[in-house]
Amino acid sequence: MFQESLPGVEPSTQIPLVAPDLNAAEATMESSAGFHEDLNSKTGPLGKVGTKWTKQHAVQWNAGNKVPFSTKEASLCYLLTVKIIRIKNLQQTDFASQSDCYVSLWLPTASAEKVRTKTIKNCSDPVWNETFYFKIQSQVKNVLEFAVFDEDIVQDDGHLTVLFDIAKVPLGETIFMKFQLNSQRREELEAEFTLDDRLGLPEILFTNGVVVSREIFCLEVQVDRRRWKKKRKKHPPEHDLTFTVKGSFEGTRSLSLCCDPSFPVTDPILFHYAKHSQPQLDITVPKMKTFPSCCACMSCRAEKRRTKALTVPLNLLPIDQEVIDEHRKFDLRFKTKPCQEKLDVRLGFDLCVEEQDFLHKRKKVVAAALKKLLQLEEDLQEDEVPVVAFMTTGGGMRALTAMYAHLLSIQKLNVLDCITYITGLSGTTWTMSNLYEDPEWSQKDLEASVSDTRRHVLKNKFLACFSMDRLKYYIKELHQRKQEGHKICFTDLWGLLIEAMLHDGEDHHKLTDQQQALSHGQNPLPIYLALNVKDNISNRDFREWVEFTPYEVGLLKYGAFIRSENFGSEFFMGRLMKKIPESRICFLEGIWSSVFSLNLMDVWYFSCESEEFWHKWTQDRVTDIEEEPFLPIRLSELNTQAISPANSLSTVFRDVVMLRPAISEIHSFLKGCQMHNNYLENEFSKWKDCELDSYPNQLTGAAENLALIDTAFAFETSYPPLMRPERKVDLILHFNYSSGSQIKPLIKASKYFSEQGIPFPQVVPAEDEEKNLKECYIVGDKEGPETPVVLLFPLVNDTFRNYKAPGVKRSASEMAEGEIDVADVNGAYNVNNVRYSEEDFDKLAKLSYYNVQNNKDLIFQALRIAVERKKKHRK
Repeated sequence: MFQESLPGVEPSTQIPLVAPDLNAAEATMESSAGFHEDLNSKTGPLGKVGTKWTKQHAVQWNAGNKVPFSTKEASLCYLLTVKIIRIKNLQQTDFASQSDCYVSLWLPTASAEKVRTKTIKNCSDPVWNETFYFKIQSQVKNVLEFAVFDEDIVQDDGHLTVLFDIAKVPLGETIFMKFQLNSQRREELEAEFTLDDRLGLPEILFTNGVVVSREIFCLEVQVDRRRWKKKRKKHPPEHDLTFTVKGSFEGTRSLSLCCDPSFPVTDPILFHYAKHSQPQLDITVPKMKTFPSCCACMSCRAEKRRTKALTVPLNLLPIDQEVIDEHRKFDLRFKTKPCQEKLDVRLGFDLCVEEQDFLHKRKKVVAAALKKLLQLEEDLQEDEVPVVAFMTTGGGMRALTAMYAHLLSIQKLNVLDCITYITGLSGTTWTMSNLYEDPEWSQKDLEASVSDTRRHVLKNKFLACFSMDRLKYYIKELHQRKQEGHKICFTDLWGLLIEAMLHDGEDHHKLTDQQQALSHGQNPLPIYLALNVKDNISNRDFREWVEFTPYEVGLLKYGAFIRSENFGSEFFMGRLMKKIPESRICFLEGIWSSVFSLNLMDVWYFSCESEEFWHKWTQDRVTDIEEEPFLPIRLSELNTQAISPANSLSTVFRDVVMLRPAISEIHSFLKGCQMHNNYLENEFSKWKDCELDSYPNQLTGAAENLALIDTAFAFETSYPPLMRPERKVDLILHFNYSSGSQIKPLIKASKYFSEQGIPFPQVVPAEDEEKNLKECYIVGDKEGPETPVVLLFPLVNDTFRNYKAPGVKRSASEMAEGEIDVADVNGAYNVNNVRYSEEDFDKLAKLSYYNVQNNKDLIFQALRIAVERKKKHRK
């Protein structure tokens, strides 16, 4: 047995360890880790019961129980020491007196617990000299948050928060720093940082250079109730033991002390936690004594209300060995063990194996179709086959209708077999999901599909959606969905309404069923798009593309993907923790086309394309602050910033303008994952497009849920999945169905991808073209070979007015059939109109079919350009 002495620590507070099979250096490192976890704990040391079992059941470290380093990467953990020294010239926040100040420290990548200094009352120059310890992972982006508070009786007032990137602290050195909180008042915070590797603890990591999944352990807790005398069928809540591991997957669980004689030992409850994140188990023990109600002794009354709290540092428990705490009336049993190393989240930016296999098969189909269509003399080699995509925008029923007609027209030109990808959002996802119910849809005449869709578009939606039987069906389905473990929201009901509008009965189709339509490359691969946002934040300040294929669902920015059948299930640190049954396709359609997620901020942006007015009144004030000494900043390091919270009026204002009436909350499959220390230098940077990208503590890994909305609220097109460089798309057929400008979606896409540094045509039609729109534009053909060629088809009535077919003029009696107004946003094809008349449907379908047929020469020209580019690149 040995003890380690650290500066400023009394030997009596050390936790003794026995380590017969571990060398002294390693034992010292582990002892340090356990000690610092206790020191930072707000509940203090273990207490009487916790100390007892630690002494009685000393931790036995066995070299044979170590986790094997058989994963991608082993990376060291460091010890970070932070000393909060003082604040000078603190601004007065109370009207009558100086601030009662304390500083809260939070490093979420090291511990879920927030720690704080003591409160210094009525002082403008508080001095603390308090030291805190954090065990940090060297590969993780660690951003420490200092929050300065004024302690009040009702609620503590937040003064401001400082964000400091620990990557700036040199390893093996101690640096004294001053943070200028308010340069005008010379208000500054003084702190001292030390970073060293004396822990020497290697941790097993999975990482793609952007996201880090850390090593996780599982804690089993059981209660042996054989000595518990109170046996009741229904026990009061105070006879429950409450267990909490902050930052774990489970959070808080309870176990009953009331004993069933046939089951005196409870089933184990589990906690999954990051091994090296300073984990601790907090146990709330019910009171053991009761006192007569007539007792007036204040100490007795205080004891009556009090419950005991124990704190167990989990890193001090042995691995795969049971530890028993012999309590006076019950026993607690603890056991920790490593969890599976294999991830259920795929971390990587490459295409999944299934999609690569599909591409190999599809290229054979495309090569044969191009040879026949373009009358090529020789067969195309696999690396000479261009990747052609069919890209759509949203637009409700008009998008559904026009897309069917466009696909039919493309099929009649024998071009459909030349297409590898189809992407959609909002209303076009309805078309796509309907088509892919048939595994051979593109090999059949699509006129039958158009006719069936016509029947559904024409039918009375009120009767179809709101009959008594249908309402009962909605209740049953939503109840079942909740029982399965899904988070229920209004978009689930919207999905059931879509099902009623476009189907005759219950649609059992699921996204993974569409894999049958790709089994031998017989159809293009469908990609559906949604947007992940945050509540109370504009989607210009935070947005992340989420793509759905029959194989995977993934976040483009993070290179993180899960199997499509696992979408909606619960994950932690990249591992599947709770499998939830796969959703039917209608519930996904409710997410992809959620027209109810619009907030006032979105409406304002649509009106004037500026959020400056709202930002001024709703956002926290963020400023870069000066440091002394100045530390050189590398590309991967973040500026030190101070965040001043908005006042209460601005907060209320923000809640109003940011409120989304309905939003799809889905369990996040990145829950618990952290950002790599160099994430800003890697693939993440291609999709870094919003303010919160430089705030790693607020990114998706820190969130419990994804908040998914219709992509059309931020981006009218479904380009992003096609711009992944791994898909190597050569030609994009852009079919526009959105209301309003038919040119602006392409202009916005061009501007966006230019800002992202992603190759995309820069020379596109100007907005003044809107007055004299053509049926088709080809762009990008004169730009670099890495730039895809785009063929834009605006939804416009041009020559169709006078021609019923290419080269066939209308007679005088047929001229009325050419009169169709698709430009009027309040007309028959309004995006909110869910029912068309026979005449309106037929006119829109015929117009869409005609515009493709009338521009077949441009389509063939674009295909030849794509083939020639591919051949030239191969040579």
